[in-house]
Amino acid sequence: MFYILALVLVVLFLASAIRILREYERGVIFRLGRVIKTKGPGLIILIPVIDKIVKVSLRLVTMDVPSQDVITRDNVSVKVNAVVYFRVMDSQKATIEVENYLFATSQLAQTTLRSVCGQVELDELLSEREKINAQLQNILDKHTDPWGIKVSTVEVKHIDLPQEMQRAMAKQAEAERERRAKVINAEAEYQAADRLAQAAGIIQKYPEALQLRYLQTLKEISSESNSTTFFPIPIDLLTPFIKKDKA
Repeated sequence: MFYILALVLVVLFLASAIRILREYERGVIFRLGRVIKTKGPGLIILIPVIDKIVKVSLRLVTMDVPSQDVITRDNVSVKVNAVVYFRVMDSQKATIEVENYLFATSQLAQTTLRSVCGQVELDELLSEREKINAQLQNILDKHTDPWGIKVSTVEVKHIDLPQEMQRAMAKQAEAERERRAKVINAEAEYQAADRLAQAAGIIQKYPEALQLRYLQTLKEISSESNSTTFFPIPIDLLTPFIKKDKA
């Protein structure tokens, strides 16, 4: 009976003294309330009752930041959400310096998102998202560094605009497309007018070119039409040829 009791005590001792940490885990060891060291991964031996262990994961954490109501600098109300990627770099700091680093990082990300997006105008928020992402990442990384946390990336995922603002932006985009179309048409008219002016200069310098063009037009009409077409030929068209022959 004594041997069985001793065996049970040994098993209970080993069960409370032995811990196995995975490759991505670290254990912060507290002995009588004081931190002695960080151990892991692998097999960890604790002193029952005296030692306590707090496990910390070193894997990259993907945290979704809920949609935040933001009023931009030009007084437009929008909803913005984001995602934060971070990991624990110092297990002791993440355990000692902050009560719950996941909750603290989430709250900090929400307040920072509202603050940064509220300092820019709507057009900048929509067009310069990479700049805003970098600003968010720098601020979060600076504030979480004392907690032993490294914020690697922050991405603004979605910007929800009010319906009236969406309609206004659609009208603005349509007006911009119409403006570009008018500019293109005006440019085409300008180029056409420039070519006509060049052609007029050539005809003025060489009057025979007008007669040749007239005859070429008659040839094209006759080849494309089965009916007979009569065109009166003014005597003035033949004058340059007559003068040239007399000369």
